[in-house]
Amino acid sequence: MKGLVLSGGKGTRLRPLTFTRAKQLIPIANKPNLFYVIEDLVEAGITDIGIIISLETGDEVRAALGDGKEWSAQFTFIVQDQPAGLAHAVKTARAFLGDDPFVMYLGDNLLSGGIRHLVEEYRQGGADSVILLTPVEDPRQFGVAVLDEEGRVVRLVEKPKEPPSNLALVGVYLFGPEIHEVIETLKPSWRGEYEITDAIQGLIDRGYKVVAHQVRGWWKDTGKPDDLLDANRLVLSQIRRQIEGEVVDSQIVGEVVVEEGARIVRSVIRGPAHIAAGAVIEDSYLGPYTSVGREAQVIRSEVEYSILLDRAEVADLPYRLDASVLGQEVMVKGGENGPRRHTLQLVLGDRSRVKL
Repeated sequence: MKGLVLSGGKGTRLRPLTFTRAKQLIPIANKPNLFYVIEDLVEAGITDIGIIISLETGDEVRAALGDGKEWSAQFTFIVQDQPAGLAHAVKTARAFLGDDPFVMYLGDNLLSGGIRHLVEEYRQGGADSVILLTPVEDPRQFGVAVLDEEGRVVRLVEKPKEPPSNLALVGVYLFGPEIHEVIETLKPSWRGEYEITDAIQGLIDRGYKVVAHQVRGWWKDTGKPDDLLDANRLVLSQIRRQIEGEVVDSQIVGEVVVEEGARIVRSVIRGPAHIAAGAVIEDSYLGPYTSVGREAQVIRSEVEYSILLDRAEVADLPYRLDASVLGQEVMVKGGENGPRRHTLQLVLGDRSRVKL
């Protein structure tokens, strides 16, 4: 069985962060989202992996992933010349996939519990395709599945105005080679894309058995800043305390990771939090669900429920920074050093400068 990871797209909902980076490489708890996807596939025994990349961000994805040896995997990079839908991505990868069954995994999705159980069930037979579902509050933003009384998928609709159920397709799909013949017959949807929901519906219409499972634990589509922060919260909630960096006259409470080379000086850290190598927290408060990237600095400031990417700098803020995402080498500085009675929320792209 092969893997197919989709790592293209423009990430418009994550701008300005994605003006300068691939959305799949934005870190969650100081690790790129895409790395969690690769780890899930490898843990399920899938090491021959095709990576769909775009013309705009493909070089960045190649550089981040390398040749796959870090994960004992083999990568084949496949350029999708236009973002024409998930089914189009499968068609683009046809030569790589051959007639092998495969797992398609969206590179900006985050899933707890892994996919091994899905892969094992597929390998045991009894299903021609396996899809993953989860209940959502607003199904109009997703592909939606309708199940019969036995739990088999009978109908799929892409982003319906009037959803027939609240079960949304999660970005993990298991297919056999028959999906290719269906995709060859597809026409663009009203959105101008070749929809994977139409392809799966084609399997159902041809009599193939499509089995659905609901997510074990949680799932996040990290397509918006709020989703990034929530994904960061979910991953940080699973970490375990590990203090390897330097801690001077500071208080560290709860599950906190301080990597080797990081320095905590005269500060309070309340976990869960992750502080990467080379980061400096000085005369500051770092609250729960915060990740601080490599060589980033928080000086005489208060930060919580936020993501600071590598080499971001926060200093002398007159407000508590909350629910914020700061890109690489962002600088946010204030002029006062007093009590933080109000909060400040920012989403800033790489190398932005803000003076308060």
